[in-house]
Amino acid sequence: MPPAASEDPTMEVISLFPRYLLQGHLGPAQLADLQAMARGVLAAPERSPDASVKLAGQLTQQRELGPDHPAAAELCRSVILPACERWIRHVIDQQPPQGRGPWTPGRYGLQMIDLWLNAQRAGDYNPTHTHGGSFSGVLFLQVPPQIRADSFDGQLCFHGPEEWHIQSFRTGMAHYVLPVPGDFYVFPAWQPHSVPPFRGEGERWSIAFNVVAVPQPPPRPAPPAASAQGAGQGAGQGPLQGNVSLSSGRPRPGGFL
Repeated sequence: MPPAASEDPTMEVISLFPRYLLQGHLGPAQLADLQAMARGVLAAPERSPDASVKLAGQLTQQRELGPDHPAAAELCRSVILPACERWIRHVIDQQPPQGRGPWTPGRYGLQMIDLWLNAQRAGDYNPTHTHGGSFSGVLFLQVPPQIRADSFDGQLCFHGPEEWHIQSFRTGMAHYVLPVPGDFYVFPAWQPHSVPPFRGEGERWSIAFNVVAVPQPPPRPAPPAASAQGAGQGAGQGPLQGNVSLSSGRPRPGGFL
């Protein structure tokens, strides 16, 4: 008896070489603390350094935030640095152990190097750009009601590696994110992104940041016990011997924390 006709084959679309974004949301108390901090900074902008001189955005206000702001320091400690750690773990855990290099727990250090407040009004924008360091991200504090999902105005746009070209099916090369107060995103610093202008009243507030991940040298083995022959020789004379990580001789970047 001939076999029964098979059913239609099953199919699925696989994403090749995905780009990873980490998304999170703050609790209401922490969000309220950061909103109060932002109101204070914008009410007296002369007390905070102007960040616009080193940024691409054409925004009404861009003010640096330092560790003298308790809400900002707590944000770095409890949210941003753990989020970067989570991103690293997610990506590296998908690689075989031999391909992880220095990115294993205890072999790298995360450090905040930049943190600043953005205040965007109607007509302001951020052109397509990337950041320095290892990770970048944004946290939304306040969003005017006219910034909605049915319009590109005021949304955060992530750009893909190629231009849109429908004839050759290069699609999906831009991903828009609707800003929501309390939402935050962490992504590699090389990821291009932009913010188009919006129209109408109100201000769009956000906090942006840069974090650097620094490989740490492996722990040096304990020196052998001094013998009677070498007891009279001074320690540390002459060059270090053995396989020493080059990163141990590089200056550590200055930073926020």
